[in-house]
Amino acid sequence: MSHSPRIMIVDDDPVTCDLLCEVFTREGFIARFAQSGEEALATIADFQPNVLVSDIRMRTKLDGLTLLDHLRRTHPQVPVILMTAFGSIDTAIRAVKEGAFDYISKPFDIDALVTTVRRALETRHRLTEVEDAPESEALTGLVGRTPAMLEVYKLIARVCDAPTAVLIIGESGTGKELVARAIHQHSPRRDQPFIGINCGALTETLLESELFGHVKGAFTGAISNKRGIFEQAGSGTVFLDEVSEMSPSLQVKLLRVLQEREVIPVGGNTPVRVHARIIAASNRDLERLVSEGAFRSDLFFRLNVIQIHLPPLRERREDIPLLVTHFLRKHAPQGRPLPSIAKQAMNRLLEYSWPGNVRELENVIERAILLDQDGQISEDDLPPKLYSPTPCSTEDRLAELFSDLPSLAELEKRYLLYVLEMTGGNRKRAAEILRINRKTLYRMAARYGLELTP
Repeated sequence: MSHSPRIMIVDDDPVTCDLLCEVFTREGFIARFAQSGEEALATIADFQPNVLVSDIRMRTKLDGLTLLDHLRRTHPQVPVILMTAFGSIDTAIRAVKEGAFDYISKPFDIDALVTTVRRALETRHRLTEVEDAPESEALTGLVGRTPAMLEVYKLIARVCDAPTAVLIIGESGTGKELVARAIHQHSPRRDQPFIGINCGALTETLLESELFGHVKGAFTGAISNKRGIFEQAGSGTVFLDEVSEMSPSLQVKLLRVLQEREVIPVGGNTPVRVHARIIAASNRDLERLVSEGAFRSDLFFRLNVIQIHLPPLRERREDIPLLVTHFLRKHAPQGRPLPSIAKQAMNRLLEYSWPGNVRELENVIERAILLDQDGQISEDDLPPKLYSPTPCSTEDRLAELFSDLPSLAELEKRYLLYVLEMTGGNRKRAAEILRINRKTLYRMAARYGLELTP
């Protein structure tokens, strides 16, 4: 029995059918074509293709999008690539939402189409290997089926094979590192190291040494040579989280890495060639920081070759039930039945604003599992902040700040408390929202008798 992959071409243009069948036969595929959606559906069970490429607009009753809808219900394991000479945003969005692996326009580049088909096959094989994982969890822990998350998945699929830099933008807790890992694990670099570092968690001197390495004697305590993470990663991936926190001098050195593909260890003189791909992330608006002179514009443009925006959880509430199920599976004790969740408890989860995003939701579910006594998570197992009797909208909460006409000092205190609550006590994020540095935040808190938790 042949192990060659099978591909079905669906197009009402016989020239296109003959061309693509010839191309994919030459590439080692077993190729068959159908000149209508109806013909494709009639023969797909017998042929059992591993991937299907279809035109969208055909002079038949069953067009490409309708065929896609049928296949998602009857043959969900077959990735579908749609082609069209009449591209539009509406059609592209519909194609992605209905589950197309990719959406390309005519006239197409043959080599690019072959690459896309092979990527679809690899993705299909990887998904098949994960027997019990829900479809939405296939990309390295990323969970969601809303249009915003589908767009993230599509961008990951498109950029994973490229060597270019990627910039991931999103609030704290949205899963930026998960996106970076998904790009790495779906790329040709997957067998090489993935090394991440939080640029805001280290002092400038220590961060420089971690990134670029140092030579013996470069500073007190440097008793031997040390390779930085750009060297350690080899041909893998370096993930720079919170890259906006880099000092201006380190920004210059990172720019050199991107431009020259080399580093100079601290205290050294000899450049070292590096080959790792760089993926950066920030929870701050880098374009605004560039306009304010707080971040180098040339570095921003080097990092921002491909930008992926991760939406906050409050903008994709429809994904909360999927995420809850994912975290129940992840944190439930082994050997016990998976806990269920009461309808009232789920409603509270859906109503909450989630300032800490997916990370906060995971913490809430992990806590609920520990408190659960009867195998069903109830409202009593959730933190008190989630089940206020009368949940208020953001507008209502803001109106409360000045409903009794407080003094300016009192209003400042109330707003500080509000921002700290909305950020889940994240001092760094609160300072960013207030447009102040963290020292000023501490001084404000001390002035009003507030104690910031470490």
